[in-house]
Amino acid sequence: MVNAAGMQVVKVKYVLWAADWQRCLRFYREMFGGKVSFEMEVWSEIVIAGATIGVHGGGEGKRTWTGLSFQVDDLREGIEKLKECGGFLTSEPNDSEDDPLHLAMCVDTEGNEFMMTMKRG
Repeated sequence: MVNAAGMQVVKVKYVLWAADWQRCLRFYREMFGGKVSFEMEVWSEIVIAGATIGVHGGGEGKRTWTGLSFQVDDLREGIEKLKECGGFLTSEPNDSEDDPLHLAMCVDTEGNEFMMTMKRG
């Protein structure tokens, strides 16, 4: 899209900090089937469902809310995969007849918090 000044936006990236950039790439590759499009210690990029996530090495590994949300087709399977890939839940999600399982609050291997959701119904 070209703005009034004639500049064109080429790509939008969301950036995560990682204490271990290779471990972070491995997590998102294994967890969500991401494809690494650029890789080096200071800056890497991984594409998931058409979205680019930049991974900046040198993070402190502190818990940080990212605002990222990944919608999946099977949240129970996603939760199992999260644990297999070295991530964890901030708390176990509730699943009841009145409120079927549709949201999990997650943390990756680098302390980045994100949501994993599933469409209701």
